[in-house]
Amino acid sequence: MDTLKSRRDFLKTLGAAGVAFSVPVWWNQCSSGKKPPNIVLIFTDDQGYGDAGVYGAKKFTTPYLDRLADEGMYFTQFYASQAVCSASRASLLTGCYAERVSILGALMPWSEIGLNHEETTIAEMLKKRGYSTAIFGKWHLGHHKEFLPVYHGFDEYFGLPYSNDMWPVDYDGHPVKKGHKKNYPPLPLIEGVKVVDHINTLDDQATLTTQYAKKAVHFIKKNQHNPFFLYLAHSMPHVPLGVSDKFKGKSEQGMYGDVIEEIDWSVGRVLKTLDQYGLSDNTLVIYTSDNGPWLNYGNHAGSTGGLREGKGTAFEGGPRVPAIMRWPGHIPSGSVCRKMVSTIDILPTLAAVTGSPLPDKPIDGVNILPLLKGDEKAEPRDTFLYYYCGELRAVRQGRWKRVFKHRSRSYVGVKPGRDGHPGPYAFLKVQPALYDLQSDPGETTDVAAQHPEIVKTLDALAEKARQSLGDRLQKRTGKDVRPPGRRSFNRKKKIKNVAAGGTITLVNPASPQYPGKGPKTLINEQLGSRDFHDHQWLGFEGTDLEAVIDLGSVKTVNKVSSSFLRNQLSWIFLPEWVEVSVSTEGSIYTKMKKVTLSQKQEPDTIVKSVGIEVEKNVRYIKVHARNRGQCPDWHSGAGGKAWLFCDEILVE
Repeated sequence: MDTLKSRRDFLKTLGAAGVAFSVPVWWNQCSSGKKPPNIVLIFTDDQGYGDAGVYGAKKFTTPYLDRLADEGMYFTQFYASQAVCSASRASLLTGCYAERVSILGALMPWSEIGLNHEETTIAEMLKKRGYSTAIFGKWHLGHHKEFLPVYHGFDEYFGLPYSNDMWPVDYDGHPVKKGHKKNYPPLPLIEGVKVVDHINTLDDQATLTTQYAKKAVHFIKKNQHNPFFLYLAHSMPHVPLGVSDKFKGKSEQGMYGDVIEEIDWSVGRVLKTLDQYGLSDNTLVIYTSDNGPWLNYGNHAGSTGGLREGKGTAFEGGPRVPAIMRWPGHIPSGSVCRKMVSTIDILPTLAAVTGSPLPDKPIDGVNILPLLKGDEKAEPRDTFLYYYCGELRAVRQGRWKRVFKHRSRSYVGVKPGRDGHPGPYAFLKVQPALYDLQSDPGETTDVAAQHPEIVKTLDALAEKARQSLGDRLQKRTGKDVRPPGRRSFNRKKKIKNVAAGGTITLVNPASPQYPGKGPKTLINEQLGSRDFHDHQWLGFEGTDLEAVIDLGSVKTVNKVSSSFLRNQLSWIFLPEWVEVSVSTEGSIYTKMKKVTLSQKQEPDTIVKSVGIEVEKNVRYIKVHARNRGQCPDWHSGAGGKAWLFCDEILVE
């Protein structure tokens, strides 16, 4: 009977990064006059496990990626931390599961959060060692100025702040006329912190890969005499696909193959530049993808190489991705790593390679340098957590993968789209299962009944993960979760509220999605941020806010002010009206005033304080804010339930 390895200290994979070598690799190089190794990290978007020659790609070629593998190592069990854009990128740069740093899913152009400045990125870690740092390509960790890469350790930035499909252009390349995409602003191309251009057409999309490659080459030339970290984060092959004329129609596969061949060309430009300036032997090159292919785009999507499902799922085709690394003299050429590795392991590995101190805060990655050096006995990672948007959908230890009950998108049984148009999703009610990934990488056969002791062990592992990082499937919050960066309304974070010592009762409960910290959130003297997920806002879906506050005794009240959020892109509207009534004994109320608020279309996110004069001695205060009920006809969610959000009822 197969047995699991005895459980190692759980902090190895949850909270304690792999320990860097006491003598960093570059120490001997420095003592002989060589500079620390350069780092080139190339990260593609939605490239599948089967989308490189060395991984069995068909109908297109990747000679430079194949060269990279011939001269280095490729990985067969390499995982992006999560099969979705922002979460994957947050993990790559911080060495943490995305749930730890609270960057979930894909941030939208109207998101009010970004990567917290308290987190340490690879760029910030390496800058402390004297590295020049740059990112060219897709960022997707907060598009507002304060969240851009130059405020997270990068000296240079040129690229898109989020995904290239977040633009007001339809799948056919024409301006969108209806649907949710009409809410998108023009797609900005940013240099530093300034918008220098916009991507308005499919022809504009076709320039991105080449633009990023040129910037990368220039950066290498400029920094040939000092150590550098180059993060080349291609927007492709995320749809809408774009390819320059020099590669259009070149591959047998079609547009997707053309795009991959141009990305491969960009890798070649980087490798040739390293060769040209004699930097290749002292440069660690890492190539991987943020998640698997978006399969409902059909011929504009890649291949999982036979793995199950794709992007947006916790099946192997979602997070398992191609990965190739080259570092002459350190990584054996032509080698294959069949051990489990993840993008969260890159930061602690680079710390070991460069002698950089690990971040002060706990991370989840481990140092895989022994694997890179060809140590076949090394197994720095024996556990992987398959999170997706806060849901712990599966865990893996060794060859065994335990899947938990959840609802998942699926690409099976539905017809995919073609030529840039998406097909529909199917949806699965996934049941608990156990898979042996060594003999069944396609996850076809549930063997839970044959291995109950393994199920028990993996369930216990999952429970530890939930305690630490939470699990939305079980409505649990982890004790080790850290907040994202949040934008504020430039209001005082803490105020004085006469009602703070009283009690509050709600006629209609807040939505379980946005309960704040309970009804007392509305009188806790703390104001919410622009992020309505911050637990300082109470949200009411289609229902009114009706609150009764008991001050505990009769007090002189001059004014009652209620603060409401407007974020119409998120279906959050100001109330139609707000009314305040007061009483001394709790049965007979005097209406003070009703204030009517504008319901017109407004794109900006604001907070509106509605103040109503009282100037009376009262004990009880009623606040009634009327929810408009439904989204208006002009809204993309017309007819759907409107939301009303309030963060504080201030009694003065």
